Amino acid sequence: MSSTSAPIALPTQVVLPLSKAAFWLAGTAILALLVYYFIGVDQGATSIFGNDVHIHEFVHDARHFLGFPCH
Repeated sequence: MSSTSAPIALPTQVVLPLSKAAFWLAGTAILALLVYYFIGVDQGATSIFGNDVHIHEFVHDARHFLGFPCH
């Protein structure tokens, strides 16, 4: 009886150039800050978009779920 084993697949490392890594890091940080602003800071009356509460009302339940007070 002959035993044949399947070849073992070894994981390969992902090499990311520093410039591309910095781009993705900066993009992720900007996106995270925008999400934080719209969910945690934008209050409608103090909005950078004027006295418009559409964004506040759109993320209202998420604010409460994440523990941000709003009223």
